[in-house]
Amino acid sequence: MTQDSVVSAFRYRAFISYSHQDKVWADWLHRALETYVLPKRLVGQSTAAGIIPRRLVPIFRDRDELASAHDLGRKVNEALAQSANLIVICSPRAADSRWVNEEVLAYKRLGRSERIFCLIVDGEPNASDLPGHTAEECFAPALRFKLDANGRLTSERTEPIAADARPGKDGRGNAKLKLIAGMLEVGFDALKQRELQRRTRRMTAIAALALAVMAVTTTLAIAAMIARHAAEIARHDAERRQNQAEDLVGFMLGDLNDKLAQVSRLDIMQSVDDKAMAYFKSLPTADVTDRALAQRVKALQEIGAVRETRGELTKALESYRSSSALATELLRRAPTDAMRQAQYASSLTWIGRVYWFQGDLPQAAQNFRAASDLLRKAAEARPADTKLAYQLSSALVNTGRVLEARGDFSTAKPYYVAARDNYVRLRAREPTNAQWPLQLAYAYNNLGKLALEQGQLGQAIAGYRADQHLKATLATQDPNNRQAQEGLLISNAILGRTLGLCGEMGAAVHFTGLAVAGVRKLMAFDTTNKYWQDAFALYSQQMGGLLRQQGQLDQAAAADDDAVRRLSDLAAGDPANTLWQQHLTQSRLEQSRLQLVRDDVGAAATTATDAQAAVKRLRRKNADDRGLILLAAQADLVLGQIAARRKDGAAASHYWTQARDTILPATRSGADPNFLAAYAEALLRLDQTEAARPVVTELNAMGYRTPDFVALVTRKHLAYPVSSEFSRRIAQIMQAGTTNPPHPPGAARPPSSAQRRDDSRG
Repeated sequence: MTQDSVVSAFRYRAFISYSHQDKVWADWLHRALETYVLPKRLVGQSTAAGIIPRRLVPIFRDRDELASAHDLGRKVNEALAQSANLIVICSPRAADSRWVNEEVLAYKRLGRSERIFCLIVDGEPNASDLPGHTAEECFAPALRFKLDANGRLTSERTEPIAADARPGKDGRGNAKLKLIAGMLEVGFDALKQRELQRRTRRMTAIAALALAVMAVTTTLAIAAMIARHAAEIARHDAERRQNQAEDLVGFMLGDLNDKLAQVSRLDIMQSVDDKAMAYFKSLPTADVTDRALAQRVKALQEIGAVRETRGELTKALESYRSSSALATELLRRAPTDAMRQAQYASSLTWIGRVYWFQGDLPQAAQNFRAASDLLRKAAEARPADTKLAYQLSSALVNTGRVLEARGDFSTAKPYYVAARDNYVRLRAREPTNAQWPLQLAYAYNNLGKLALEQGQLGQAIAGYRADQHLKATLATQDPNNRQAQEGLLISNAILGRTLGLCGEMGAAVHFTGLAVAGVRKLMAFDTTNKYWQDAFALYSQQMGGLLRQQGQLDQAAAADDDAVRRLSDLAAGDPANTLWQQHLTQSRLEQSRLQLVRDDVGAAATTATDAQAAVKRLRRKNADDRGLILLAAQADLVLGQIAARRKDGAAASHYWTQARDTILPATRSGADPNFLAAYAEALLRLDQTEAARPVVTELNAMGYRTPDFVALVTRKHLAYPVSSEFSRRIAQIMQAGTTNPPHPPGAARPPSSAQRRDDSRG
């Protein structure tokens, strides 16, 4: 190729080929390539690919003509011919895409196979060579095989040139540089060294600010400690200096962290947090003013909250424990002070949350109960303090939630009732405060959940609908009330899920769709918030199950893929977060059900086996978690269906018997239809019809009518009549929006990100 060939012969530096489902990756790659500035010492050099330019522009990425075309659009064919390179974003979606395959074929037929580069973002290369792993293949057929003289694919294999952007592989940065090196025919090391130098300069500039602030902080702290040992006349000055030091640390954790986040320097943010932690650990707790200690307690909690949001639960727990130790010292100095009791209770709550997210329910319950007891004392001492009353209500609900998760419904209910009473009083005291109707909405939700666990589906729908209606009203009245907006999408998801249990599939899809759309907006607003990523995945999985049961298999597959992909990334990023592991297992099971419906038995077996192994690992740590018990039984039920499809009756019977025996003890606590349905399904699949009959009758009486279950009961020739009275009642509840719940308004939700757990309930 001549020196001017790239400039004169080709209009585009590269053509990006991708599946529309990988648009996020395409957007990133397009931006990354066109904004990349080549090292000055390389610009103008001649390589086999031509003269090295200053910028890699333009890059072609246009799929507008593909939607209605029967063949590659004229514009796209022209662009392929005018592109010096072809970059294929490789994933299971791309491997299944007709257009990606056609674009690769068209480019190869131009005689440019050696100018094709792959960017692996998901799946596995050549996975289709392994039995049962076809769904994981990321290379389109045109990438894996050579063409013959007539431009047709042969069976002769070829190995594409690929960069791997997956976690644990090249990563995004190195993958980008490998693509650029291949396009320009320069050494990867040359670009990598330049990138490191560039990154070092950026990091040095920002780090210099951080280090300067740290240096000033340390100097002020040292000066303060020296001054404290000076004469009494210098005591006030020492306290002022100490406060200045603490204020600077507050700046480091606040404004400075915000600025670092804007430039995506999470590494320096982590360094700042670590330095602040080290600073606090180095200081004494005995010879420090109360104000300074209180500042440290708050700052350490903020550090923990940032770490928790990033999914770093172990580091968050370290911060919270350090905060708790200082709060303990403050309480020791004034044990009857209500505000110090509240501050210490707050530190216990933060620690309990981490235990909760890690699946350690006994430790979480212990912390929440201790926090509730302390806050009761504080609230009694300051009955007019609304902040204390709110904090107490949240602690009571946290305690109830953990007890509920362990199946101890009778012990959980008094905590919910006590919290309910607090919110009733607060609303009466401050009728114009929008916070209290919002918390009362959460109370309806809690009552709905308790009703569901007792098999009262109609009352559950009433509670959930009342919750959803209140939040929708608040969100409409005040579009800037973000708490109401966030709470509304959670309520939409819960209401949609419960309507699905009643067979109200149209309404279930509607409300679930609102939840998915709502959480998408939140993710766009805060791309780093992993809890909203988890919520998006969970709601997508819920939508996938609803669509599958309605026969909309392609849409269901897309929703399932979104859920599994997102949760896989989250779980890999923090293996200690058992909540994400549990949600991933749940999504894989739904994906395996869809694969079974589509007769992809091999893929279904692989997916369900992975899910079963994951739930076994989770149960080894927390065997009495009801959610995990249900997941274990559901995994065995799916594996039994797979074995039956393979004509392996013995294996099918083994799995179904195991499911029956796993779920049976859990059915003796409450009457949750999810557990009863799993138990009845195991009995029916084992042809133990008479044993199943009373359970089926009970489910029918409570209004449980998922399409999956109704189809199974029908195949087993059991009566399962529709209750027109129940249907009318549900219609009235949904039309009215608000009804009187089965009990007075119930408990409030846990605060902040603890509320985000609620999408997993029910």
